[in-house]
Amino acid sequence: MAMTWIWTGMVVLSLVFGLITGRLDAVADAAMDGAASAVELSVSMAGVLCLWSGVMEIMNVCGLSGGLARLFRPLLRRLMPEASRDEKTLAAVSANVSANLLGLGNAATPLGIQAARRMARGCGGTASDELCLLVVLNTASIQLLPATIASVRSASGSETPFDILPAVWLASILSVTVGLLAAKLLSALGRCRR
Repeated sequence: MAMTWIWTGMVVLSLVFGLITGRLDAVADAAMDGAASAVELSVSMAGVLCLWSGVMEIMNVCGLSGGLARLFRPLLRRLMPEASRDEKTLAAVSANVSANLLGLGNAATPLGIQAARRMARGCGGTASDELCLLVVLNTASIQLLPATIASVRSASGSETPFDILPAVWLASILSVTVGLLAAKLLSALGRCRR
């Protein structure tokens, strides 16, 4: 709901300033150019996202994504001992982390929602520390292969869309590390207050 008000406010302000400055035609031209650019970007990204979604499906069929998820289970069991008691919840969390690792945020979102729903059972309307940790892991999203970012760069005309890998790896490691430390610290502080 808040985003509706923000976007509506931006449009209204643009129109008001266009009227005040006498450049309403420039505002209309910019809106049309922006809409055309958005459609062009969406269509060009759709192909790349279909490619990576297909790669993810092939990985699922051949068992590679399941193997990747199994690699994460020992680490996730240590980070989320409560969630690891339920095998389906742990499988959803592992698959979510695996999809994020491959940079497939669109594929990771439904898995993250499924894992969050399973983890929220019995919480009584208050998010558990492990559920908060899942949100932190999703937000920080360590990425080995940033497929979505590469597709945006490719659609925008980059000749080397994956040349950002070292920066993505460094940013991912730092964001996950800081996120995990902050989540664990806040969890410990919350337990001390009880």
